[in-house]
Amino acid sequence: MEEKIPVLKEVKPLKDFRLRVKYSDGTEGEVDLSEYAGKGVFALWDDYSQFEKVTIGSSGELVWNEDVDMDGLGIYLKLTGKKPEDILPKLQELSHA
Repeated sequence: MEEKIPVLKEVKPLKDFRLRVKYSDGTEGEVDLSEYAGKGVFALWDDYSQFEKVTIGSSGELVWNEDVDMDGLGIYLKLTGKKPEDILPKLQELSHA
């Protein structure tokens, strides 16, 4: 049986470093990324107009520019409170091997 990994389909920037996201499995909601703002590569967001330029990359990742991106699955986990093994059961099998 093939695993269905939720894929990021829609993203909309909101105020205060929040994003509205929607996934292929119908999951949608807001995620707060303010904890990353101004840190490391995310210093780019010091100019808020740069944060608002978020797009979805070819692999379902959030992209701000060629140097700044964020994994779409990681955002899904943050949004849902799930663990990687909840979405990818094979990870649990491997951890018990």
